[in-house]
Amino acid sequence: MAENDTDLQKIKELIEIMKENELLEVEIKHGDDKIFLKRSQPQPSIGGAVSAIPTMRPEPGATPAHAGGTEALIQTYASQTTPAPEDLVEIKSPIVGTFYATSSPDSGHYVEVGSTVSPQTVVCIIEAMKVMNEIKAETSGTIAEVLVTNGQAVEYGQVLFKVKPD
Repeated sequence: MAENDTDLQKIKELIEIMKENELLEVEIKHGDDKIFLKRSQPQPSIGGAVSAIPTMRPEPGATPAHAGGTEALIQTYASQTTPAPEDLVEIKSPIVGTFYATSSPDSGHYVEVGSTVSPQTVVCIIEAMKVMNEIKAETSGTIAEVLVTNGQAVEYGQVLFKVKPD
């Protein structure tokens, strides 16, 4: 039971970080475990209006985590992809953080328009909570568009690159 209490405390801490930074969504992946937190958006108050209570929908076979009384919706889920227009594959940010196109200020960009990538090619780094996360292409092709700039804050699910598949 102590492990569940620790997990619950970590979730509550994440919720507080989300509130302090005015984040509406955050996703964390660690191995096979995934957690997606989403805060409800404030609703304009109308006399006698009732606000919706967030619900939790765990993935089949997943152990639910409860954060009773919070405004966050906690949901574990499998990633879903949507087709990109113009037959281009989108590389999206898997986390909220700061986008870096280079490993250091003195080095060149990981990729640029025209760069060829494979599934294991590192395309950028996203810094989240002082941790540098290498983001891989997860597809093969040629970079057709770079949609963010170095040092830009990015959101979960934001399109970073568009790739023309091989």
